[in-house]
Amino acid sequence: MRVLTVVGARPQFIKAAPISRILRGAHTEILVHTGQHYDEAMSATIFHEIEMPAPDVNLAVGSGSHGAMTAEMLRGLEPVIEEHRPDGVLVYGDTNSTLAAALVAAKASHPDGSRPWLAHVEAGLRSFNRRMPEERNRIVADHLADLCLAPTDAAMGNLGHEGLGDRAELVGDVMADAYRWAASRSAEHLPEVAGGLARYVLLTLHRAENVDDHSTFARLAAELRIGLPVIFPVHPRTRALLASGTVTLPDNVVTTDPVGYLEMVALETSAFAIATDSGGVQKEAYLAGVPCITLRTETEWVETVSAGWNRVTGLEPGGLAAALADVTFMNRDRPRPQLFGDGRAAERIVASLERLDARVRAS
Repeated sequence: MRVLTVVGARPQFIKAAPISRILRGAHTEILVHTGQHYDEAMSATIFHEIEMPAPDVNLAVGSGSHGAMTAEMLRGLEPVIEEHRPDGVLVYGDTNSTLAAALVAAKASHPDGSRPWLAHVEAGLRSFNRRMPEERNRIVADHLADLCLAPTDAAMGNLGHEGLGDRAELVGDVMADAYRWAASRSAEHLPEVAGGLARYVLLTLHRAENVDDHSTFARLAAELRIGLPVIFPVHPRTRALLASGTVTLPDNVVTTDPVGYLEMVALETSAFAIATDSGGVQKEAYLAGVPCITLRTETEWVETVSAGWNRVTGLEPGGLAAALADVTFMNRDRPRPQLFGDGRAAERIVASLERLDARVRAS
């Protein structure tokens, strides 16, 4: 089986690593990096850190508007598929890289008339907010995919409601695989900024709706004026806004450059609480057993909210401080169901791909 894997953002590199380790044991993988994340701290060094082979192809697309970025990826991916003639294309998550790869795979045709199958890891997630580019990307990828690899029962339910149940499989969440691997290695990677702090809140902010609008970001910055240190690894997108000087962070917020994956896991594990607008960090907070405050109006990971470990603050002023003051919410001595599987999703995903490939060959 010859699989072309397309990734473009750091969370996708992390999700792809456990699958790649198993896939390459018995099959051929061509790893394509679109270059959507091109910042050195967000991209290049992480392949070494997570013990993943360097990409075979780097399209170096870089930044731009959604349309321009996706168009460049489409132009770059088509000749890659023509050159390597994969049996299938594997995509992850909900980025522009996911959308572009799904579109190219759906339209591709090999000289013998066959076409590559398309499989989508992390299928079925829904925020039900169509204003989010990520929501549109994931919906398109699911509806084009030959195989929707769902991480949770809720995701399977969403796929069933959209008429995709016959091509969906519940495999568990590969992030649980990745997090288990990283947690066993992260103890010695706690950044110096957290050293000696008995309690701190770990913050990440990067979504366009939060950091591209100055008034929204200013409101979130005001929320951070709490009685605890806040450690804030600044995403490149957010860094540009801070550099403009139009928004000032409270004195209790300590900014850092983006951190490596093992450093991030160490920060998450040691945090008193995590505040974020990232889908992946919400999930990692749950896996770490740390209360999470989601600085958005909705979440794809509704299971973590139902389990009582994640609170979505919406636009309510003081939502962060209220969550931190809620003794019941902050209590870690409570049930934490195994929502995301047993850490063996990668094995099930590769087995699912093998079955899909066999069905396609037999048809």
